[in-house]
Amino acid sequence: MKRKLILAFFLSLATAGVHGQSGSGDMSAFPKSGEQAKTVVQYVFPEQVTVPAGKLTNIAMHFRIAPGLHINSNAPKDEFLIPTTFSIPEGMGVKLEGATYPAGTEMTLPLDPGTKLSVYSGDFVLQTRIVASLGNHLVEGRLRYQACDNHACMPPKTIPVAIDVVGK
Repeated sequence: MKRKLILAFFLSLATAGVHGQSGSGDMSAFPKSGEQAKTVVQYVFPEQVTVPAGKLTNIAMHFRIAPGLHINSNAPKDEFLIPTTFSIPEGMGVKLEGATYPAGTEMTLPLDPGTKLSVYSGDFVLQTRIVASLGNHLVEGRLRYQACDNHACMPPKTIPVAIDVVGK
């Protein structure tokens, strides 16, 4: 029964936009819609990397989450929670061979202190493995996440992650 109530709650968030988790409706931690992509999750660095062309290379990508907010980890504890994922579209001269996501931090919400969530907050580092062809490639990766505070969640968001990859 508890699981059905939680599922219904999160489904209502996904279909109706932003709603209060505890009924308080305090939206002060959320940025206004025009500033959402810049302030909720920010890609910090690297802006440019030089890698050996045609060889698998590890790249550490650094992200920062706005204070007072968190996002689900890549491995949320329930299947109905939206995981954080990173992707690189095909045809950019760089192929994402894999990514290793950091372990999430466990937290509980006032609405349901018995349920533990796996989240990222503050700074986190995503370890990617890429293969780049010879040349200079302006890659626009994508980070998909859902940001929340302790009372409400925003709709899922995908932000661009621009990185200049030079294959030598």
